[in-house]
Amino acid sequence: MTKILAVNAGSSSLKYQLLEMPSQEVITIGLVERIGFEDAIFNISFNGKKTETIQPILNHSVAVQLLLEALLDLKIVASYEEIAGVGHRVVHGGEKFSKSVVVTDEVLKELEVLSELAPLHNPANITGIKAFQEKLPNAVAVAVFDTAFHQTMEKDAYLYPLRYDLYEKFGVRKYGFHGTSHQYVAERAIDMLGKPAEDTKIITVHIGNGGSLAAVKGGRSIDTTMGFTPLAGIMMGTRSGDVDPAVIPFIMEKEGIDVAAAVNIFNKESGLTGVSGLSSDMRDIINAKDSGNEQAKTAFNLFTKRIADYIGSYYISLEGADAIVFTAGIGENSAPVREAVMGRLKILGIDINQEANQKRGEELLISTPESKVKVFVIPTNEELMIAKDTYAFVK
Repeated sequence: MTKILAVNAGSSSLKYQLLEMPSQEVITIGLVERIGFEDAIFNISFNGKKTETIQPILNHSVAVQLLLEALLDLKIVASYEEIAGVGHRVVHGGEKFSKSVVVTDEVLKELEVLSELAPLHNPANITGIKAFQEKLPNAVAVAVFDTAFHQTMEKDAYLYPLRYDLYEKFGVRKYGFHGTSHQYVAERAIDMLGKPAEDTKIITVHIGNGGSLAAVKGGRSIDTTMGFTPLAGIMMGTRSGDVDPAVIPFIMEKEGIDVAAAVNIFNKESGLTGVSGLSSDMRDIINAKDSGNEQAKTAFNLFTKRIADYIGSYYISLEGADAIVFTAGIGENSAPVREAVMGRLKILGIDINQEANQKRGEELLISTPESKVKVFVIPTNEELMIAKDTYAFVK
């Protein structure tokens, strides 16, 4: 048996799981939050017990050191040599990386270059990789890319109708994100459908604070909603999703702000937060809507309409669908959102089992036997996908 550490490093966080492979058993799981602050939070769960401490954690290197010390102190590992591989989530792989790779000095240089495409994410991912390399020099380091699953898109799906030289010189095109999640739930749906992967047509709906959809044909992504950055596509918690690009200079002129401030509006002050004026949390939106708040109702309706519109578009692109899969925080847990989205798609012959739809956070079929398209809820497991890819290289 082989121990693999799956890591997701954010700008101020470090999410991790230690798994036994190939059995896929989760040994321990945890999260470090508020890295860079005096009151950072370190938690680790093992054998059904969760330990949480608040202490200064000044950088990712300190966070990694705390995690590795905890693994020894709790006797989760007898020595660091037991950890054969560390798999790292990397948000942007550009066109360079269409699959996971072992991290080398050359790969790190490529990731530095790609940071201009994901300035909020890739630098943090790189910091996490380097911190673990320093502490675990003998473990195989593997980069697993959010964008890789979508590199099977054809040009008519990923190109923007802009001057072609902007693509050639600067890589301006649709890349798509959440690929690890879309791939995981699509593969699970294929198993649940019980038919050959090459014959399947699946629409995956990953909706949490961020959100995206993918059209998956024969197990391969043929289209997705996020674009050059994670700002495009459906409405999200704080992101606008698709808007007329001419709105950006218009707002800049009217508000007297620069590009950075305008982009901040679209990334952090829009979506559910911006429309509702209340919150980015769907639970708050639903509670307010049910209490008669009209802005919350508008936010809910806009959110569910945009998801349904994309599902309809992908249904046409795929020439039908065997299944629609809901995943991530809202997708797995919000019955009202799933019901509202599916209610807009009755023309496709979709029929929801209301009792099944009320369940939360578990893998299940929520459509009726009469439904022409199966509808699944499948909790995502990006860490498992990272561990599987890493284990393949360790082997």
